[in-house]
Amino acid sequence: MLTIAFPALAFDTNCYVLAPAAGEECVIVDPGIGVEETLREVLTTHRLRPAAVLLTHGHVDHVWSVTPVCGADTAAYIHTDDRYRLVDPLGKSNAGLVAMLEQQFGSRATWTEPTNVVEIRDRARLTLAGLDFEVLHAPGHTEGSVMFGTSSVPEGIGDQVDVDRTVLTGDVLFAGSIGRTDLPGGDPAAMTRSLRDVVLPLPDTTLVLPGHYHATTMAHERMTNPYLRDLPA
Repeated sequence: MLTIAFPALAFDTNCYVLAPAAGEECVIVDPGIGVEETLREVLTTHRLRPAAVLLTHGHVDHVWSVTPVCGADTAAYIHTDDRYRLVDPLGKSNAGLVAMLEQQFGSRATWTEPTNVVEIRDRARLTLAGLDFEVLHAPGHTEGSVMFGTSSVPEGIGDQVDVDRTVLTGDVLFAGSIGRTDLPGGDPAAMTRSLRDVVLPLPDTTLVLPGHYHATTMAHERMTNPYLRDLPA
């Protein structure tokens, strides 16, 4: 699987581009703040055509560029419980955060809802751009936070680490940490259940591509991540 990752201009939110190979259709995951120029370069360099945009959740740092990236034809996929966030994510964000972004980018922050939004549910199976994904609902960071699992792995990664599948975890699981639960829509009890019932069952051979910071593996997180090691029974 061709896999390109790069950080957004704010909050280091990871944007991912996944495709079977160069010259094919692709899936874009979490197009955050200021990713449009870099994304255009990636698509041009690898001759990729967007088939879908997957959103791990509806926080503004993960969806900021979804509407221009989708345009009129490409669908944005988001869990039903976070669908409401795409109506006006700026209005659901801290006013200070919005002001900071306006100052950084030199223009008033505005929002237009994507034209084509597809609501997804737990354990839904999606075939997009020749890749198969399973939706894993993992609330706690937001009500509709999901992870996207696939049996594909990035080109060449199997020569470096023992992995045979990939999961894009958004802000559920990071290398050595987890997503916050103190923001609107967060729920510590739900996060604990998601970590115990959805994250921990993932095989050790799973490559973890998180919404922030660097990639990791389930084997490493199971041994070292305190939020997984210290889960209540």
